[in-house]
Amino acid sequence: MMDTKLTIKLDKDVIEQAKDYARQKHQSLSVLVEQYFRFLIVREQEPVLPDLSPIVQNLSGILTPTETSQAQEDYTDYLERKYSS
Repeated sequence: MMDTKLTIKLDKDVIEQAKDYARQKHQSLSVLVEQYFRFLIVREQEPVLPDLSPIVQNLSGILTPTETSQAQEDYTDYLERKYSS
């Protein structure tokens, strides 16, 4: 990978807040900006699920199909134990 310098103009307050944020995260501002650009690029390439609220869209994909299947089985077992008295 070849690093290239980029010059951008931003509001001074935004720059100061971003620098503070980067310091808190123990990362350079350049790394944070690059990560954000990568996030935007990947997000654009992923299909957006239609008719789902933004919260559900953000949560989708957190569990793998195997984890989802196991979670469903665990919940079913829980409900059977709870209501089979």
